[in-house]
Amino acid sequence: MPPRNSWLYTVIVALVLCLVCSALVSIAAVSLNGIQQKNKELDKRKNILLAAGLCEPGTSASEVAATYEKTIVEMLVDLDTGQIVDVAKPGEKKSAGEANKTAAPASEGDQKATEEPAAVTLASYDPRKAAKNPKTRDPVEPAGALPGIAYREPYASIYEIREDGKTTGYILPIYGKGLWSTLYGFLALEADKETVRGITYYSHAETPGLGGEVDNAGWKALWPGKKVYEDSGEVGLSVIKGKASEDDSYAIDGLSGATITSNGVDDMIKYWLGPTAFGKYLAAK
Repeated sequence: MPPRNSWLYTVIVALVLCLVCSALVSIAAVSLNGIQQKNKELDKRKNILLAAGLCEPGTSASEVAATYEKTIVEMLVDLDTGQIVDVAKPGEKKSAGEANKTAAPASEGDQKATEEPAAVTLASYDPRKAAKNPKTRDPVEPAGALPGIAYREPYASIYEIREDGKTTGYILPIYGKGLWSTLYGFLALEADKETVRGITYYSHAETPGLGGEVDNAGWKALWPGKKVYEDSGEVGLSVIKGKASEDDSYAIDGLSGATITSNGVDDMIKYWLGPTAFGKYLAAK
């Protein structure tokens, strides 16, 4: 060991400290990763329940977990066909093949529906990664329907609400561009698939007091009871500029001072409820 007052001793001590600190940071990161993933999943489940009015912002983690396990059935849906390709619920796990036995038959020309589903499961599928991967993503159609977003995932989760043995609603993941960010949220529908049950956004970076008012409880309270589809089958649900008439079954007040964010919410609602996203699934009776 070199003398303590030598430069070599200083270098050795510095290297040892670096190695020890690096090891401690790595151990901490690995140890906390499981906790972070658990909290992330809990937050996701809480927002799913919030959209459907099945919990409150202050609901405890244990209550969220219990309510979710009791009432929510997650399904993976092929957006091109509307078919369920995998189902997961407490105490039961269906494979993609088993789920397809009860789904509507695919058309002869739909190669993706007949070739891919067996390899796609809820346990392994990551929608965000799929939407970014050139090998797995699908284009948003028609082009420009979801401004600022050119591609989407081919499969997406739908959450069925089961209460007292009956289906009482559905919760759909939605996303689209606002002014400064991509907004991610959930839109809940009643069992008729035509009436809004609720909405919530859980991730965005819009301006507080303007576009950030998508989080405002008063604005979110305008959504329940609104109708989704017009008699023609077109999506009638809209976020309009200004205040909506009280007798308008389809219109939602725009966000004051946040026209671009309001337009973004309107665009994503029309797209995700439309025929090239969740529309085919929702049209099935």
